[in-house]
Amino acid sequence: MTESDQPFPDKAPESSPVEPHVPIPVPEQDPGKRPARRVRYAGTHPRKFHEKYKELARDRYAADVEKILKSGKTPAGTHRPIMVDEILQVLAPQAGERGIDCTLGFGGHAQQLLRAIQPDGCLLGIDADPIELPKTEARLRSAGFPAETLMVQRTNFAALPGLIPAFLPGGADFLMADLGLSSMQIDDPARGFTFKVDAPLDMRMNPSRGPSAAEFLAKIDERGLAKLLEDAADEPCAEPLARGLITAQQISAFITTGQLAEAVRRVLATIGSLDEEDVSSTIRRVFQAIRIAVNDEFSTLDILLKSIPQCVKPGGRIAILTFHSGEDRRVKKAFQAGLASGVYREISSEVMRATPQERHDNPRSIPAKLRWAIRSSS
Repeated sequence: MTESDQPFPDKAPESSPVEPHVPIPVPEQDPGKRPARRVRYAGTHPRKFHEKYKELARDRYAADVEKILKSGKTPAGTHRPIMVDEILQVLAPQAGERGIDCTLGFGGHAQQLLRAIQPDGCLLGIDADPIELPKTEARLRSAGFPAETLMVQRTNFAALPGLIPAFLPGGADFLMADLGLSSMQIDDPARGFTFKVDAPLDMRMNPSRGPSAAEFLAKIDERGLAKLLEDAADEPCAEPLARGLITAQQISAFITTGQLAEAVRRVLATIGSLDEEDVSSTIRRVFQAIRIAVNDEFSTLDILLKSIPQCVKPGGRIAILTFHSGEDRRVKKAFQAGLASGVYREISSEVMRATPQERHDNPRSIPAKLRWAIRSSS
């Protein structure tokens, strides 16, 4: 999500408690001095996020980044847009049209949509992440999309209806939302979304707003946590996990991702014999549920789904990409209700999924589900 350039209002906070990681600079040689030693990885392969300077400087190390992409991995600090061809097929963007990208992220989908609506088309891109948004806007500006073509606002997409009169009076021809967590957010340990590295337990999309995951866990009770694990992650061991985690929290508060992950492991060890894959899957579900609660993702999505009809023109196309069952159920029910009430004239009967080739090339596309709807003409 991006900070806005003039004439769009700048809503960035004065400071952010989490500073974005930057690539380790490679010193330039001074003809009058002995060349500085080239930056090297600590081992054969980089393990820490800040050591992955080649991946973080993709323009300078294009060949290295290409090797990583061919191996089916996502380079650190980047994001590979998912189901781009399918989204373009569903939205069918045309030259001169106006669209909305509710989750600008790394800008991969936006760039393809912007190309399709030229000349004379424009896209409103919104995102709530104050760390990644400025980087994305800078990339898209450098790719040749000026302010009149790409309008950027840093806000939660629940605020979309309030933006329409100012930026897209009359509504949009198409709207898309990619509800997945961006790879840049997952990979950066400072954001606290992953348990692969011990880091502050944060998980906020906007690190300057609301309680962190650590603060959230300090206040929730056993019953509330069990319900959250069931509703937001379909966790089969919700009740014993909630009981064990709250007990551990009362003894020693969770302040890092590693502490929370280890606590989940200890609870699971008392439940039964699970292999490492099952344990890791459970930890991911726990982190997912807490992240959803910390960012109030379900309520925000519900608001968006209710407001879409007033943001899209009659005949407008909508595409929403989800990554877990809680999101998909909400989208499915909202589209079905809209079809029954006459708001939508057509909706997808089944979810669309990434092709086998894309799932092989980008494993993060495996859980993706795409649903679409078309606004009625009246």
